[in-house]
Amino acid sequence: MTLFNKSVLALSLSISFALSCGVVQAESIAIIHATVHTATEQGVLTDATVVIEDGTIVAINPASPTADTVIDAKGAILTPGFIASMNDLGLVEIGAVASSRDAYEKEADVIFDPSLAYNPKASTVPFARKGGITRNVVSSGGGEGIFAGQTFTVDLSGDWDSILAANTGLVVALGAKEEGSRAAGMQQLIHKLEDAKKAQAKKSKTKKTAEDDSEVPSREDEIIHAVLAGEKPLIIDVDRASDILHLIKLKQDLGIDLILVNAADAVLVADKLAQANIPVVIDSMRNLPESFDALHNSLENAGKLANAGVKVAIALPGDSHGIYALRFSAGNAVANGMNYEDALASVTANVADIFHLDSGRIAVGKPADLVLWSGDPFEFSSKVQKMWIAGEEQSTDSRQDKLRDRYLQKTAMPEAYSR
Repeated sequence: MTLFNKSVLALSLSISFALSCGVVQAESIAIIHATVHTATEQGVLTDATVVIEDGTIVAINPASPTADTVIDAKGAILTPGFIASMNDLGLVEIGAVASSRDAYEKEADVIFDPSLAYNPKASTVPFARKGGITRNVVSSGGGEGIFAGQTFTVDLSGDWDSILAANTGLVVALGAKEEGSRAAGMQQLIHKLEDAKKAQAKKSKTKKTAEDDSEVPSREDEIIHAVLAGEKPLIIDVDRASDILHLIKLKQDLGIDLILVNAADAVLVADKLAQANIPVVIDSMRNLPESFDALHNSLENAGKLANAGVKVAIALPGDSHGIYALRFSAGNAVANGMNYEDALASVTANVADIFHLDSGRIAVGKPADLVLWSGDPFEFSSKVQKMWIAGEEQSTDSRQDKLRDRYLQKTAMPEAYSR
């Protein structure tokens, strides 16, 4: 054997030995002396330790923490990464430039999948991270009918593979129309679901032939069947209480997984929503009677719904450019009667529960989506000190920071020539 071959063999054996002994592994991190808001029944843990390994939380307050990297939080607040929802993050770069807008599709229908247009490198993604947001449920808008397509879930790492799941929920828009009656949209939805359920029941009663077994359902049928089976939530943008009551009955009749978005009048039927276990995704800053459907908008609505037992997620539905301010919406909800821990859950654990995400809590076995804050995350002056998505530390530098640094530079040239 030549010297070269011996060297290669020795190197191969060394690598194999290291792998077999577990020497080659992802870096582990221990965050010590933190004030941990777990968003679980454990509540707030003071002077606590959280250990991360392989992108997962592996220990909380272990007797003797060991890790490759130890970060002393010095009492700072550690929360789960915030989760935004029902916005067009990554689908719109500049709202005023039509060619950079992929959030609206005139011909959107049941099968429309906006995730195919998602851009993880959009400048809005790092800006959202500055607000402590680590995951997002993206929704498109549009469609001349009631169906606006499907949602998808992303992490905010900005990586090319940051789409975690596509086609996760079916979005429907109901309510007032500029032309025609709102009854048409409600009727279309009810008939679509009831007819599909009847067809399923008929098919199950009929003895199948070999030809029947080979029948392939349409893409639309697959989605509607998933909704009826409770495998995919039906996410409905609606405001008026009378419409909400029809939807409560629809859930009771069909047993579907129903989520309401906006729901200005939800406070009028909060007890019925709580009994039916229907969550509400609400913009807690809506406080104006924007229409006859939204006469009951109020800054107090998020707190009233939570106090009535409704599971509330605070969101900024629609425009992605403002979701950085999600934490301020939660803070304003606290200022208007919402319990602090309920507000924290409304941007973490509740969002995860509503949209079936494995995140939103600081607990062993959960993904290490964590944010370390300089102060109370709901305070305007607080900033993100450190952020991890699946255990990987993330930058909070955004395009805005780069522009600030660029134009603060002092040079001998006139400003018009130095940039």
